[in-house]
Amino acid sequence: MKGGSGSMEKLKPILAIISLQFGYAGMYIITMVSFKHGMDHWVLATYRHIVATLVMAPFALVFERKIRPKMTLPIFYRLLALGILEPLMDQNFYYIGLKSTSASYTSAFTNALPAVTFILALIFRLETVNFKKIHSIAKVVGTVITLGGAMVMTLYKGPAIEIVKAAHSSFHGGSTTATGQHWVTGTLAIMGSISTWAAFFILQSFTLKLYPAELSLVTLICGIGSILNFAVSMIFVRDLSAWKIGMDSGTLAAVYSGVVCSGIAYYIQSIVIKQRGPVFTTSFSPMCMVITSFLGALVLAEKIHLGSIIGAIFIVIGLYSVVWGKSKDVVNPLDEKIVAQELPITNVVKQHGHDLSGAQPNGHDVSRAPTNGGSANT
Repeated sequence: MKGGSGSMEKLKPILAIISLQFGYAGMYIITMVSFKHGMDHWVLATYRHIVATLVMAPFALVFERKIRPKMTLPIFYRLLALGILEPLMDQNFYYIGLKSTSASYTSAFTNALPAVTFILALIFRLETVNFKKIHSIAKVVGTVITLGGAMVMTLYKGPAIEIVKAAHSSFHGGSTTATGQHWVTGTLAIMGSISTWAAFFILQSFTLKLYPAELSLVTLICGIGSILNFAVSMIFVRDLSAWKIGMDSGTLAAVYSGVVCSGIAYYIQSIVIKQRGPVFTTSFSPMCMVITSFLGALVLAEKIHLGSIIGAIFIVIGLYSVVWGKSKDVVNPLDEKIVAQELPITNVVKQHGHDLSGAQPNGHDVSRAPTNGGSANT
C-alpha cells in the first residue's frame, strides 16, 4: 500500500490477517470436534489434501499455463519428498499430537516453528549469523528462548487453569483434560510435526529454483500427498466405514481445512505479504494461540495448564525476537520494487519470469512460515 492511502486502506491488511488467525483457530476446533466424533486422522489428511488439490488446480491451470516448467525426474523426486514431509508426515504427526493433547496446547507449541526453521536454515546456509550485529544476536537468542519455552511445555504441566466454567463439559465426550490423554506422546508428535514442516520449507526453497511456479507446485504437492495418505490409510485404516462421507463434523473438517487453510489462506497471505512484507504477516501468528485457547475453553471445555501458559509466553517472546532480527537483515533495494505473485509458503522472488533467489541465498525469509499451512497445519 502506498503511503498516501487512506486509513481504511492501511487497515485492510491488518483486518485480513487477523481474520486469517480466526480461520486457523477454527480449524483447530473443528478438527478436534471431528476427532471426538470418531474421525480417523489418516482419512482426514487424505480428504483434506484432495479438497486442497481440487481448490488449487484451477488457479494453477489458468494463471501458470505459460510459465509452468517441464517435469523432469529430479523435480519429481523433490516433489515426492515434499509430499512425504508435509501432507503425509507433518499433517499426521500434527493430528496425532492434537488428539493426544488439546487444541490450545497444540496451537501454542506450533509457535516454535519459525525458530526450528531458522535452525535448519542455518544448517543449509540459507541464513547467516554475525555476532557483531545486534539483530543477528537477537535471532539466535530468540531461537534459544523459543526452544526453552517448548521444553517448559514438554517437561512441566502444572495445575489446570479453567478460563471458562465447564458449562460444556458434557459436550459429546467431555472435557479435554489430562485424563486419558497421552501428553508425552502428543508432545513428541507435535515436535515431529514442527520438524518435518520446517524441513518442508527448506526443501521447497531449493525446489522452486528448478520449478518456479508456486500454484502448480502446491497443487502437485497436495495431489501427491493425497495419494500417499490414501496408500498409508489402506494399511492403518481397515474399517471401510471410516471413509463414509456425510453431513457430519469429519466432512466439515476436511472441507474447511482444505478450502480455508489451504486455499483462502494462501490467497490472503500472498496479498498481505506483497503489500506489507512477511515480517508483518508473521507478527500476528501468536493471536491464533490466544484465540484457540479461548475457543477451546468455550466450545470444548478445555483446561489450560500453567506449564502451557509459561511455555507459550517464552515462545512468543522468542518468536518476536527472531522476527525482529529478521526484519533488520539487509534487503536488496531492487527486490523491494519487484511485484511478484507468491504463496505464503515460499519466499522466491521473480522478475520477468526468472528466479532471482539463487543470486541471494541469504535473502530467504524462512522464519516467516505460517503456523499449520500445510498441516493444518496445515
